[in-house]
Amino acid sequence: MLLFWVFIFIVSLAVLVKGSDWLLESAEKIGLALGLSPFVVGVVIVGVGTSFPELISSLMAVLKGATEIVAANAIGSNIANILLVVGISAIVGKKLRVSKNLIDLDIPLLAISTMLFLGVAWDRVITLPESAILITTYIIHLLYTIGHKEEETVKKIEPMKVKSKTKYANTVKAEIVTRPKITFKDYILLIVGLAGLIIGAKYLIDSVIKLSEILNIAAGVISLAAVAFGTSLPELLVSIKAAMRGKAEMALGNIFGSNIFNILMVVGIPGLFSTLRIDEQTYVLAIPVLIATTFLFIVSGISKTIYIWEGAMYLIVYIFFMGKLFNFI
Repeated sequence: MLLFWVFIFIVSLAVLVKGSDWLLESAEKIGLALGLSPFVVGVVIVGVGTSFPELISSLMAVLKGATEIVAANAIGSNIANILLVVGISAIVGKKLRVSKNLIDLDIPLLAISTMLFLGVAWDRVITLPESAILITTYIIHLLYTIGHKEEETVKKIEPMKVKSKTKYANTVKAEIVTRPKITFKDYILLIVGLAGLIIGAKYLIDSVIKLSEILNIAAGVISLAAVAFGTSLPELLVSIKAAMRGKAEMALGNIFGSNIFNILMVVGIPGLFSTLRIDEQTYVLAIPVLIATTFLFIVSGISKTIYIWEGAMYLIVYIFFMGKLFNFI
């Protein structure tokens, strides 16, 4: 019975992650084809899309009555994103340089979002009004981010002189964005991806609950470790590819956006349907680790460069966290 549910867990997690990948790919192409701004597509669809596994699995947990999984999933994913994803990305990329845009915009937003979440989670219960506050904060963050990025783009447009017969005229160098054509395959991928997310999330949560009963381990602990690791795979793949190509801003921006979405929306949206509870291990161990890792990440960001040795340190801390979680250390 144990091996059966372990198999279901692995398969459902793979379906969940792959479904998210297909949904993200098709939604990004459809968004551009419909004339959405590349910045809106990047911030909303790509930024939010990599966190779809966490969101859908948390919604499914609420439907199953396992509300303690929601906070554990979000917190565990944020810890994995910083310690595991950034750690591996820094090692692969040798060093990650932090852009001024991330320092000015994303770092303060991550700090504020984390502090707000900690205030909401202080009493181990997240209620409907508190969930509404988290969601409202994310919407404000999203609108501000889109406005800020578009404003930065306008500033980067270079005026150039074009000689006419009578005088010099100021013109603007405009970037022409070609809209991709939507094919039938894109709609199929969108539908199949969404179905994969829902089905994968359902059986993932079923397997977590069953494994919790069989192994006599709290569902929140399994979520902090295995579910959080699995649902962070999209961020891991995106960030490693970006680091290998020397695109540090993309690698780190992906993590900032995902972590903000996790603690505001992955917790906030399920909290609209049920009061969320935080289990003992999440409150006593995971939340302090979240505070420490977020602080380390912010400090590394302010220093403008994350070196390979910092990445190695992040991985060591993650291994230590896993060891403490399962009482191996």
